[in-house]
Amino acid sequence: MKPDHQIIVDIVAQGARVLDLGCGEGELLSHLRLEKKARVQGIELDEERMHTCVEKGLTVLQGDIESGLVDYPEASFDYVILNQIMQEIKKADFVVQEALRVGRRVIVGFPNFAHWSARLTLFLCGRTPINEALPYHWFETPNVRFLTIRDFIDYCTARKITIEQRYYLGKRGRMSRLPNWRAQNAIFVLTK
Repeated sequence: MKPDHQIIVDIVAQGARVLDLGCGEGELLSHLRLEKKARVQGIELDEERMHTCVEKGLTVLQGDIESGLVDYPEASFDYVILNQIMQEIKKADFVVQEALRVGRRVIVGFPNFAHWSARLTLFLCGRTPINEALPYHWFETPNVRFLTIRDFIDYCTARKITIEQRYYLGKRGRMSRLPNWRAQNAIFVLTK
């Protein structure tokens, strides 16, 4: 299991109602259903990935999360997950606010664009960094924004969003010291 998926599985309570926005091919949903007996649902824009999820027996709707979650009433899920998609969505603030509306807690995971190797590549080479967390060339990347751990914490503070838990991942697993410099990925648990 991917390290970020393991952290999310550990966070989610047994039997929870979970909505995964941008769920890809459903790996995380499958783990949550199997290990936590969670009642899972996903939304995925890519039709092929959505069909892959359905073939796995997962309930996944094809849809664009940036157009909102209007079909879902307030607090209809225990957790809404936004893992590894924040950098790919244009209306990030809107999507986070909608997730907070329909979920009691929101789990957000993203690559940290301020990792030391990314900074060094930009500084020394003058090139867009490519590494495990950012594996794409500039011309093929799905990323439309480049956020850092510090940016996300500042965003939550400005929007009065409570950060209940935070996890930072380096090459060798979880870490805590100098996360904006050393962490390749971050996971936050948010509430209103």
